Amino acid sequence: MTAATTLAAVRQRARSFRSAPAIAAAGFLAVLALVCLLAPLLPLDPTTTDLAARWLPPSAEHWFGTDELGRDYFSRVVYGGRISLAVGVLAMLTATAIGVVVGLVAGYARGATDEVLMRLVDFLSSIPWMVLVIVASVFLRPGLWTIILVIGLFAWMPTARLVRAEAMSLRERTYVGYARFLREKPRRVVWRHVLPEATPTIIVAAAATISSAMLTEAALSFLGLGIQPPMASWGSLLETAQGSLARSPWLALIPGLLITATVLSFNVLGDALRRTVVERGDA
Repeated sequence: MTAATTLAAVRQRARSFRSAPAIAAAGFLAVLALVCLLAPLLPLDPTTTDLAARWLPPSAEHWFGTDELGRDYFSRVVYGGRISLAVGVLAMLTATAIGVVVGLVAGYARGATDEVLMRLVDFLSSIPWMVLVIVASVFLRPGLWTIILVIGLFAWMPTARLVRAEAMSLRERTYVGYARFLREKPRRVVWRHVLPEATPTIIVAAAATISSAMLTEAALSFLGLGIQPPMASWGSLLETAQGSLARSPWLALIPGLLITATVLSFNVLGDALRRTVVERGDA
């Protein structure tokens, strides 16, 4: 490969992240994360009720209006965003950790180990996630950590499949074969040679898992199986607002739009990462 070809490939990968959609998505997520992280330092009060100020429309005093108890809805949305993002990130970390371990072991070990692990993945993937969540909710107390655990434990299968395919390809590379020839321990070969090369694929899978986890949490909270009061997430705000659509439609519209924009932003960044991985492989 010539220096000119390498430079062209680098420039092409950089353009994937300089596109208008990727920049807009990154900017939106950065602002959202900053506001949610700094929420305790801001003059926001999501719990104080004022029955005389119920159902107020958006105004200069209450940017997003007030809810059925007269609480400032902007504060509720910001603190709900903290929960929704926390669920997405922590569930993603859980699912990615399990999926990476299973995928690396299955893809590198091959044989009976690969067969057993992939049949387990097939079995879990065939069960509707709602059934798994309902069964889990019978044994676990509803709450934040329960929903993170449930989503993380039942969302790792796609990551495992992707990492397994990547590990199977990397296993046949010359430098990996040379490491095996030198009788390096399999754990060391995977850690030093396979995992670093599979990292771009893992990052792409992680970005998709965050979107999936946030949508799952929103669906569960909307059905009353997720975040429980007094804690609120965007999904639980949607569930609460369904009884006031005729009176105050913005109570449902605002968290719904934020869920859509956040998931779309993660998907746009994931697509930019995917293109970068593909261009990296072609280079």
